[in-house]
Amino acid sequence: MTADTSLPAPIVIAAVVVIKTVIADLRRPGSTRREWAFATDSSAVAGGAAASAAIIWLGWSHAGTVAVASALLVGALTAHLIHHHRQCP
Repeated sequence: MTADTSLPAPIVIAAVVVIKTVIADLRRPGSTRREWAFATDSSAVAGGAAASAAIIWLGWSHAGTVAVASALLVGALTAHLIHHHRQCP
């Protein structure tokens, strides 16, 4: 049985995002609420869910469970981008 080396990549990236958020909140209290506001934006969540579904659908046969981990990360980042794009004038 060979070890799958592609699974740690999305986990490490997610950990880096969380650590960045914690450090930012230590510097500017309350910034976490603004950074994670995309989780309550229904259109951003729908866009992220669509991106996640596409990654899982296209990548499941090739990557299996790694596609799910990558899809969750891609979905969250997509929702974040959609939310911040809608907030900019």
